[in-house]
Amino acid sequence: MTRYSSITKSIDANEIIDSIPVGVAILDMDLRVQAMNRSLEAMTGFNREEALGVSCPHILRSNLCPQKCPAKQALDSGQAAHVEGNIINRARQKIPVMIHVAVLKDGAGEHIGVIETIEDISLIRELDRKVHISHDFSDLVGHSPKMQRLFDILPVISQTDSSVLITGETGTGKDLVASVIHRLSPRAQGPFIKINCGALPETLLESELFGHIRGAFTGAVRDKPGRLQLAESGTVYLTEIGDLPLALQVKLLTFLDDKEIVPLGGTRSVKTDVRLVAATHRDLQAMVREGSFREDLLYRLNVIRLEVPPLREREGDIRLLMEYFLNQFNKQFQKKIRGLAPKTIEILTRHPYPGNVRELMNIVEYGANVCHQGSIQPEHLPDYLMGPWEDTPRVDFSTRVVETTGVFSPQTARTGEGVATQKLDWREMERRMISEALLQTRGNRTKAAKLLGWGRSTLWRKMKQHNLD
Repeated sequence: MTRYSSITKSIDANEIIDSIPVGVAILDMDLRVQAMNRSLEAMTGFNREEALGVSCPHILRSNLCPQKCPAKQALDSGQAAHVEGNIINRARQKIPVMIHVAVLKDGAGEHIGVIETIEDISLIRELDRKVHISHDFSDLVGHSPKMQRLFDILPVISQTDSSVLITGETGTGKDLVASVIHRLSPRAQGPFIKINCGALPETLLESELFGHIRGAFTGAVRDKPGRLQLAESGTVYLTEIGDLPLALQVKLLTFLDDKEIVPLGGTRSVKTDVRLVAATHRDLQAMVREGSFREDLLYRLNVIRLEVPPLREREGDIRLLMEYFLNQFNKQFQKKIRGLAPKTIEILTRHPYPGNVRELMNIVEYGANVCHQGSIQPEHLPDYLMGPWEDTPRVDFSTRVVETTGVFSPQTARTGEGVATQKLDWREMERRMISEALLQTRGNRTKAAKLLGWGRSTLWRKMKQHNLD
């Protein structure tokens, strides 16, 4: 202590270390502060006068104190130490830092203290975080204002365990959003299990969700855990939640309230730790009014609501997505298509995309398959794009109430022709569009699907929903 004091008296230590752009502290053998620079004052919130003579852990307040103290390590080994950690400043803010410690010696080589440099690495950590998020967002493409708002909120809601309800039209990318929420969450190391509520019969769906015990039904020869149990510490994604039968809605509501499941045929509950994300293209509030969806379940699911915008509302994203998908299919098919011809781009940007991003992806995939030239020409596009929609101006489908005369067709729905005599909600409008398309094609479902801009399986599913079989 005496030898060290004689050194500090012969030089102005504070004046020297103030010129260093990172935090610096000089400690004696008892690890008490003998000098610190202005950068460390700003970082910790303590000024040098009140820090003088105070034990280092009371100023730096690091998560390394006292078991992993780098100053003690340096004094014990006689070698410099370099560690990464955190400090808590006077305002109770946590700051990630890199700490470097070197031993101070007198003329005889005896240890008289240490000098520490403390570097704020908050910006580096933030950059790492953004790079990580950018990688996790790699499947979601877009720069429109609505997509940017979605990108901004996803990292925030991913850190919570609240239920999420993702809504949006078919083909908008709800599955990708659910996957991003899982990958950005603390549960990312756990399983991500997707269940399509509309793809399985009610009895089988209950067994898939909640599991069953041996003998619960014919063929149940052994106990089987449900998906909710298999997703322990992870995320369960229920797509098409609007197709969940009422009986299972009650059981799902109980799970959301208690985080417990009762296997089919069982009497004992099983505790589970999973996060629930649900998605639907249906209007659940309208279904509540109709009595086909429970209101209490809607409130329980609708803790965080995310609306994925349709492609027609994503200004400027169509061109971006074309190039993205073409690049993907070039790699997949090992082709070297340079781009899309100007006329092709014109046709694709004017198309209304009732199938949204999935439809655009299918169009580009089709073009990449049949194209053997340097660029995708109009003749490389599906035939239905050369039909009535090629010369039809784009319209805003966001209005869910359509006014029409008694004459209704896919074309009048898209162009908005006719004098207002009757108001239709979206469900009824969609039903009439399908009926009219089937009439025009004499019941040919393949042609009707092309006329509507849907895939055949999409038309079949919507016909079933509207009881048009």
